Amino acid sequence: MRLEKLQSYIEEKGWKQEYTEEGGCGSLDFEHRGLSYHVWEFQEDGYGAESNVENVGRMKDYRGNYEEEILSVVKTW
Repeated sequence: MRLEKLQSYIEEKGWKQEYTEEGGCGSLDFEHRGLSYHVWEFQEDGYGAESNVENVGRMKDYRGNYEEEILSVVKTW
């Protein structure tokens, strides 16, 4: 299982979520206040993730400590 910290936080908040994993990369869709968010892991020169948590209408790539970066954005809501 991947994106465990993010999944735990979302579960703790009681937000609807759906997780899938393929090829060793996680994909997490969740809802908050009627908006849909997505975190999609990829493996390209190491692991990274693409997500729309900063701007619902726009995806952004995260590299390095991507789960912590995404989680820090989500915790500001």
